[in-house]
Amino acid sequence: MMMRGGTSKGAYFLAGDLPSDPAVRDDLLLRVMGTPDPRQIDGIGGAHPLTSKVAVVSRSADAAADVDYLFLQVGVEEPVVSDRQNCGNVLAGVGPFAVERGLVAAGDERTSVRIRMVNSRSVATATFPTPGGVVDYDGGTAVSGVPGTAAPVVLDFAETEGSSCGALLPTGRLRDVIDGIEVTCVDNGMPVVVAAASDLGVTGYESLDELDALRDRVQSLRLRAGELMGLGDVTAASVPKTTLVAPPRAGGTICTRTFIPLRVHTSIGVLGAVSVATAVLIDGAAGHDLAEFPPPGVPMSIEHPTGRLDVRVELDGMTVRRSSIVRTARKLFDGTVFPRSRP
Repeated sequence: MMMRGGTSKGAYFLAGDLPSDPAVRDDLLLRVMGTPDPRQIDGIGGAHPLTSKVAVVSRSADAAADVDYLFLQVGVEEPVVSDRQNCGNVLAGVGPFAVERGLVAAGDERTSVRIRMVNSRSVATATFPTPGGVVDYDGGTAVSGVPGTAAPVVLDFAETEGSSCGALLPTGRLRDVIDGIEVTCVDNGMPVVVAAASDLGVTGYESLDELDALRDRVQSLRLRAGELMGLGDVTAASVPKTTLVAPPRAGGTICTRTFIPLRVHTSIGVLGAVSVATAVLIDGAAGHDLAEFPPPGVPMSIEHPTGRLDVRVELDGMTVRRSSIVRTARKLFDGTVFPRSRP
């Protein structure tokens, strides 16, 4: 099933429909998506990291979850399939997909699905409308970067703190200096390197094309950060992400430009936004002094190139109590895909 989840799009599979051997599975997915090719012309990928994604879903053996969700980022130009990160946007479609495929029974009005994110071994709960026991994708919720409106999918996250790196601040420090740039390395569901845009000689309000000139500096920054965060050599990895922050200028909390890992994101990832929001909440972290915080009880609004994303993060000292976000999802196509043959 092809689905849009938040500002991403991908192919959702039942785990039982894919090979159990990861190497064989990944080879198949590369051929399904049309990788390697910058246009992905011979597959169903959309020629961009945001549209070359895969969700693998199955019933969960974990008593704390209803389904397991493995996220796989499929390369576009490089024949790489990575399971080293979560994707909170694709996550938005997992609950509806689980109901569509009969893995979870729908409620009469709304359904909550507990989803174990296999990549990080943490659990998220997705709640969405199912009037009459059928997933309803229509609604009035707008998501910046997505045309029109759709039904809300409320995502509540638990135990995402340090999910990839083992700690909220993986380096053990609030700030590190890498290549002469002060950064905060944070992991609240997504490993992110946060730096003030001005420290890299830009405003943080540039267009995606204008920021493309920073690729080499961003790569150097993230390679050093990856080692400090305990991720090892991240040359070929999709994490950590790098987010440049600047004072908000559209009524939000902070303005962001995010590299994923080297192309500039047209918006910002869900868990990336959660991690950035967490970082700027901490006094002394990179970006904290640039933020304009809302009144208590009001979500933080993370500005990005195509709009804003509202995030709730509750901290108790340096412990994350709760994170939540509202996304939308939509079923686009359900059918059979024909992968290209092996060379």
